Amino acid sequence: MPSHAATAHGQVIEYIQEYADTHPATFTDRLYLASYSSAPDPYGPPPFPSQQSSSPSKRSKASQSPVRAPKRKLPVYFTVDDTLLYNAFHADFGPLHIGHLYRFAVHFHEILGDPANTDRAVVFYSKPDGRSRANAACLVACYMVLIQSWPPHLALAPIAQADPPYMPFRDAGYSQADFILNIQDVVYGVWKAKEEALCALKDFSLEEYERYERVDMGDFNWVTPHFIAFASPQHQPVAPIPANTPEYAALPSTLSQVQASKLPVSFKNVLSHFSSRNVGLIVRLNSELYCPSYFTALGINHIDMIFEDGTCPPLPLVRRFIKMAHDMITVQKKNIAVHCKAGLGRTGCLIGAYLIYRHGFTANEIIAYMRFMRPGMVVGPQQHWLHLNQGAFREWWFEDTMRERLALAAPVTPGRQVTKQRSSNGQTVTPPNGGNSRRAALGEIDNNEAANYHNDENLPAPTPGQPRKSHRKDSRHHPYARNVSGTLAVNSESEKDRSSPKRTQRAGTEQSESEEEIQMRMLAKRASRSPSASPKARSISYSTTVTTSYEVHEDRENWVESAVVTQKTPTSSRSPIAVGKVRASPRRVTDSKSDAKGVRKISGRVGSIGTSSPTRVK
Repeated sequence: MPSHAATAHGQVIEYIQEYADTHPATFTDRLYLASYSSAPDPYGPPPFPSQQSSSPSKRSKASQSPVRAPKRKLPVYFTVDDTLLYNAFHADFGPLHIGHLYRFAVHFHEILGDPANTDRAVVFYSKPDGRSRANAACLVACYMVLIQSWPPHLALAPIAQADPPYMPFRDAGYSQADFILNIQDVVYGVWKAKEEALCALKDFSLEEYERYERVDMGDFNWVTPHFIAFASPQHQPVAPIPANTPEYAALPSTLSQVQASKLPVSFKNVLSHFSSRNVGLIVRLNSELYCPSYFTALGINHIDMIFEDGTCPPLPLVRRFIKMAHDMITVQKKNIAVHCKAGLGRTGCLIGAYLIYRHGFTANEIIAYMRFMRPGMVVGPQQHWLHLNQGAFREWWFEDTMRERLALAAPVTPGRQVTKQRSSNGQTVTPPNGGNSRRAALGEIDNNEAANYHNDENLPAPTPGQPRKSHRKDSRHHPYARNVSGTLAVNSESEKDRSSPKRTQRAGTEQSESEEEIQMRMLAKRASRSPSASPKARSISYSTTVTTSYEVHEDRENWVESAVVTQKTPTSSRSPIAVGKVRASPRRVTDSKSDAKGVRKISGRVGSIGTSSPTRVK
């Protein structure tokens, strides 16, 4: 869309193909974007080129329809260059704020709704300089996203190939611009805010916005439904007034008392508006320029988080602010007002950090969006600071969210002593339910699996002397659960009992096992054969309790740190105890009556500990 100074009209970009599909009024006008060095002749020839490529339409069928021939009726021209003015701080020139967009939309809808403009194209034009062209294109793209609900990529498509390219925006600082924003950043920032329910024109009050943005009326703007950015009020004296004193009791505590006070008008508007709009916290980032007791007398908390003007806040301070703001918004259901001296740089840093933390904006998106709501926010190196720390802010949200979920899902350890019962074979076991409807805590290695508890009625019946198992989605966890006391009880049977029909029948009804558990059980079977046993040795039954200490590692094979085997009722020492595969361990137990030289990792199942011959378990 280059400027065309030689003729009365220049090249144009088609934005809306059929406006009747996107607006309740009945008209079929088109919107064109152009730039002129002088006001175009309203009775001149239409500015349409002979072959104009159509832009992506909101409706899929419109994109498939052939391009219609340009209308021959005279178009309607309008501009906002002389009515919507950006109040620059220094060398900044945009983007135009939400109040400008509202006025543009009202004017545009009036033109389209005029019966005299039926079947006439509408040409929105600007001056040919780079700043005017950038503001006009950004205004139309934001209108498409915020009012017409276009996706951002379709709103940006018509202006993507403009020649020359549109001028990027810069900050309001006095230094050389080294961080720029383009139209895409603004459009995506506005779209993201709309998706997160932070920005909507249906609840927007143009009169209120234009009134309170003035310095003499308060100089504050709502950035989101929960955050207000404002400049510091100035009033003497600045020292806080102690509570329970006559001076504190004389401070205005109601809206009528505030309006009747002798405070400056700007300070009155701040106090009245904040008190009526459920503001629960004031955060001051600059040195004292007013007495904070005026806010506390109205029931609004006030806190100082002061750091030097033009600098970036330290991360511990940002972390504290985010925690405090999140609690105020989510728990106390109140709003927050933040200010520094001008309500732009330091204020934008903290509000922007929270919005990145909570809603996942990028640094460019949040800077552009905040400037769309309050021009000039985030200045100089603070832009780079937000860009460098945006990943950390999003990680904080993830960490805090996961911490809350784990805290809600953490198992409750019984406060009373868990009663124990005697099994049929004389072993002491802990009831898996602990007398409650929920399962008891399984130990420190299962804390992060607490959310995967199942109801007891859906679990298989427990085998006497063996703790219950719970499904593990993560292979790093031990395949067998532990009881509350942290001990594993293993009962061994004779080869005769194991090979009996009763044992075979019970084995056939056991719950299906995972492939990994089957492999571990087969290893235990092969290790259960005693090569040193005599052919005439008879089967001997043991009742053994193994106390095992665990240390969590990534490798399942290294989880058994140490084990002490205590024989309770040994009746023979002709064969060693074979209860599982021998695992390497820094600590070994040697029995003078046994040939066992290593600690064996138990499989957690009932089986024989000695055989008269090397027989494979079936």
